[in-house]
Amino acid sequence: MDINAQTLRSAYVGFNAAFQSGFATSPSMYQRVATVVTSTTKTQEYGWLGKLPRFREWIGDRVINALAKHGYSLTNKSFESTIGVDRDDFDDDNLGIYTPLFQELGSSAASFPDELVWPFLKNGFATKCYDGQYFFDTDHPVLDEKGAVISVANTDGGAGTPWFLLDVSRPLKPVIYQDRKKFNRLVRMDKEDDANVFAKKEYQYGTDGRCEVGFGFWQMAWGSKQTLDATHYEAARVGLSEMKGDYGRPLAIKPTLLVVPPSLEGAARKIVGNSLADGGGTNEWYNTAEVLVVPWLA
Repeated sequence: MDINAQTLRSAYVGFNAAFQSGFATSPSMYQRVATVVTSTTKTQEYGWLGKLPRFREWIGDRVINALAKHGYSLTNKSFESTIGVDRDDFDDDNLGIYTPLFQELGSSAASFPDELVWPFLKNGFATKCYDGQYFFDTDHPVLDEKGAVISVANTDGGAGTPWFLLDVSRPLKPVIYQDRKKFNRLVRMDKEDDANVFAKKEYQYGTDGRCEVGFGFWQMAWGSKQTLDATHYEAARVGLSEMKGDYGRPLAIKPTLLVVPPSLEGAARKIVGNSLADGGGTNEWYNTAEVLVVPWLA
């Protein structure tokens, strides 16, 4: 193959088509539990997470729901992935071998947010959220009906494989995926005077982006390392459903999604997927939540 501007352009078009094909067909699950927030700056502030607005009877002047300043912010990080194509493969017209590789690059780019979001959720037992406590903790500070600070739990502890019960029905989900620059563009370095071509006889193609993940309202998530059975599932449902905001306001949390790693799929489906309980009685938890099996939690 003669290497010139036209053949390099044609090769890039083919590589990019493979990349976009992989990007478009990649399975992605992170948006089930993460709200995507478009970022326009290096660091995004989320001080408003400390305040869930409520209504009151309008008597006298308005009461302003001022934002609680918790100082919670997310700073975007940069990520990249690059493929090198040997010049000899251009000379030998052997570019077809790279098609599946660029398809896989596109697939990896589309699913990369999953690689951030799901391990981040799993690490919520040891990662702090906006109130300074671990996201899954037993002593989140909340004001009771009289304005006194009390401790509220969104976990029942344990030492086994973690599983999660979440309310994902609201605009703000338990996890925040902060999107600064998408991973959906393939760029190239294939000019003859590019250092990589001159020194290494290698044409380079890659993608990059900027993003970060963080936690939203802990009140919408229950994390457990207890045995996944009917008893602990009931405790999680009750714990979430009885969540209250400041001054005793019920939050009307609706547990809708049971998130598990592959090793707990059977236990999860036994609890909410069987209409009959052990022994033949009615299973009161049947169809009370959707099971989501997440390979990134394995």
